[in-house]
Amino acid sequence: AEPPMMNSQNARRSFLLALAAAATSFAASQVFGQEAKLREPVFRVAAANVKSALIPEAAAGEHPLDPALKYAGEVLKRIQTDISDYEGLIVKRERIKGVLNEYEYMYAKIRNHKEADGKVVTPLSVYLNFQKPANIAGREVIWMEGANNGKLCAHEGGLLSRLPPLWLDPNGPLAMRGNLYPISEIGIENLVAKLIERGTREKIADPMGQATVVTMTSGAKLGAGADKRPCTILQISHPVDLGGFEFKLAQIFIDDEYNIPVRYVAFGWPAAGEKGDKILEEYNYTKLKFNIGLTDHDFDPANPNYKYR
Repeated sequence: AEPPMMNSQNARRSFLLALAAAATSFAASQVFGQEAKLREPVFRVAAANVKSALIPEAAAGEHPLDPALKYAGEVLKRIQTDISDYEGLIVKRERIKGVLNEYEYMYAKIRNHKEADGKVVTPLSVYLNFQKPANIAGREVIWMEGANNGKLCAHEGGLLSRLPPLWLDPNGPLAMRGNLYPISEIGIENLVAKLIERGTREKIADPMGQATVVTMTSGAKLGAGADKRPCTILQISHPVDLGGFEFKLAQIFIDDEYNIPVRYVAFGWPAAGEKGDKILEEYNYTKLKFNIGLTDHDFDPANPNYKYR
């Protein structure tokens, strides 16, 4: 759908939020083995036509993004306080060097970074098992903050899984191939913090808020069958390109129960001759389970549930 036309009232509402997700203590083949086919994310917006008060409208003198930025800050604090770890299925799609990649499906375990008295007591820890498409299926990646000289440990699937794993710089060309962000920036906490920074830059690009339209609507659904989740959509659009915006339209699906984002998609302006807005990046988070008690064993290549050689 095309973004709504700007007017003085609509241009007084909220901003941005998103995330990254996932984690558990048994092998991905056990979790998703019964799913013969993984489908593209299913989302329904047709019923999302009820105005939501989850994030209030901007008051007089506020920027349209201020209420949502405040809300995002509150969500970030709640994540840091209440969420230690989580698991789930991440479905992502990113535009790399102008080309929109296929959907990628990753079973993930993530343990959040925690500090006490200025010292790291729990490092950010990540395990990923790639499910789809076929050319990356079976790939496993492990990275733990502050360990292994900062390197991630990876191996490919299929016949290549018989080869020894590789230890890679997370920011190096091999690890970054096909990715917009390094593994060190994955996770709900990192993504919300990054989007708060992005929202602040959007304000700088439109200081008067006259080219920013924010809407909140309820009644959306994300997922299918038993995984279908009721959501509220936070949408930000820029009907006019002022030259400093990072997207034309962004949608964040906020899970009504978890009160955190479970889908984020951003669109850019079409190039000359193109029809429709182009997807820049998209992330979907399903099958989420929180605070399941992940340990160092879940982020150890020697874990017998994994297929490292």
